[in-house]
Amino acid sequence: MQLDGVLFFPVTPFDAGGGLDEAVLAEHVRRGVAAGAGGVFVACGTGEFHALAPDEFERAVAVAARVTEGRAPVFAGTGGPLPTARRCAEAAHRAGADGLLLLPPYLVSGPPAGLVRYVAGVADATDLPVIAYQRNNAVFTPATAVEIAALPTVVGLKDGLGDIDLLHRIVLAVRERVEKPFQFFNGLPTAELTVPAYRGIGVDLYSSAVFCFAPEVSLGFYRAVHADDTALVRRYLTEFYRPLVELRDRVPGYAVSLVKAAVRATGLDVGGVRAPLVDPSPEHLAELELIVAAGRALALETAGGARESGVNGSSAGGASGAVGQPELAG
Repeated sequence: MQLDGVLFFPVTPFDAGGGLDEAVLAEHVRRGVAAGAGGVFVACGTGEFHALAPDEFERAVAVAARVTEGRAPVFAGTGGPLPTARRCAEAAHRAGADGLLLLPPYLVSGPPAGLVRYVAGVADATDLPVIAYQRNNAVFTPATAVEIAALPTVVGLKDGLGDIDLLHRIVLAVRERVEKPFQFFNGLPTAELTVPAYRGIGVDLYSSAVFCFAPEVSLGFYRAVHADDTALVRRYLTEFYRPLVELRDRVPGYAVSLVKAAVRATGLDVGGVRAPLVDPSPEHLAELELIVAAGRALALETAGGARESGVNGSSAGGASGAVGQPELAG
């Protein structure tokens, strides 16, 4: 399975009573797939995997799989303690997921060899393809990245660490020593801001939280990147993504709660975030509204040129990121 295009990480809607709202989640996923998502990553970081009960997790994955109907691959989050991660993997399989995004283990930091055992332990619980997520306490060396890439069902590595030097050495080592298709993608929060840097080491796939609430902005940026329109990429970064990141960095957890607030502003009542995250303050919501309006104005201004160029959001670039092939996060 080769991922391509803009990767969609839906939020998890909660109803007035605080429970999972399956109907709203279905509509959220439906809209994302209709907008041209290259993949749906449900109940992951943006989807508050950390805050979901086991039954809510399985129901959320089932909703995404049902609504997507095979039009895009559905990856489910998993992680935490190894037994929990294995149970989530099994639940995701039952619910119809096409693959797993394996988040870091809970709290503890282990040596690189222990991370390999952790990934192998989850991969052994299911036949689903697994993408490992490098961030926080899950940091691979080039050698251990080669070890997990060689596991039969491990198909990719999502980088949320941001250490370009380390990731470049990992990419080179895996491409040199692993013969099967294997993808890398940029999984930093608001990944678009670092897309130019990651593309410099041949990692073009990235995750897009912005796609949740402004797919026209996310796809406009994607088209500009794959058309090598440096001037337009710079405008997106300076007029929209940089202000969004600066707002995001003011409060821990805003990488999720700002996205959820922006989805609510589109008219889809996805509720607030669960503790320990907090919803944005009124002042920050007002700033968010101005930032999103600026992004949408830019996307509208440049949409005509994109149509004339014939570049579309779901297939621009066309490269896969597989070993031995040109690169196209996440």
